[in-house]
Amino acid sequence: MSLRSFAEDLYVHRLIRQLTYVPNHVAIIQDGNRRFAKARGKDPAFGHRAGAEITMKVFDWMEELGVIHTTFYSFSTENFKRSPEEVNELLELFIEKFSEMIKDPRIYDKKVNITVIGDRSLINDRLLEKIRDVEEATKNHHQYYLHFAIAYGGRNEILETTKSIISKVRAGELSPDSITPDCVTERMYSEVEMPPVDLIIRTANDKRTSNFLPWLANGNEAAVCFCVPPWPEFRYVDMVRALRTYDQRMKV
Repeated sequence: MSLRSFAEDLYVHRLIRQLTYVPNHVAIIQDGNRRFAKARGKDPAFGHRAGAEITMKVFDWMEELGVIHTTFYSFSTENFKRSPEEVNELLELFIEKFSEMIKDPRIYDKKVNITVIGDRSLINDRLLEKIRDVEEATKNHHQYYLHFAIAYGGRNEILETTKSIISKVRAGELSPDSITPDCVTERMYSEVEMPPVDLIIRTANDKRTSNFLPWLANGNEAAVCFCVPPWPEFRYVDMVRALRTYDQRMKV
């Protein structure tokens, strides 16, 4: 171990010892894959694949740090505007990684529940089938939760939930007086266990939350941490620093 690595390891452990509050639900905007690739003279697929390797490392870190729910902003509705080649490469990468998760012993040893949120009408049949496979394989796991936002948009999520509630009211199946924040949450995530977001992390030093989980995050006044490294360079120390942001907010 180099002197720099040793010093960083000591620093990280000191930060962890200082943490009093650990978030239950961390939502991560995985930004910077394309910039990471461009800086190395590579195509976007190189960056996306490098970023995908970080995702499961982050799960290991979350488990070590005691975070129960982790939601990754993997692919937004806006991402469909990218080139067909890049979109197809990303969707194929999701198929590959979900296939690996189904076989990953960590998922079963640690009882990890895996779900996908987003507009499934926009997802192709091959990826949909793989999503159903991984959700079915992990549906009885309730120790840790990995949520992947694919074809996701926060405003669209609220809009579709509103339409659903209006339809129920018109049909006489729901009383307007019974529409509460809890009612909206239940209809928004009727098949997914999604608690309020405690901390949003965005990588690549872009200071915005990009329409990510507005109902669960803004409504809960989630802490936000903007990290400098692009997603493929996100490190354990960055994760711990982000948790410190949440801890400091809770101590105020």
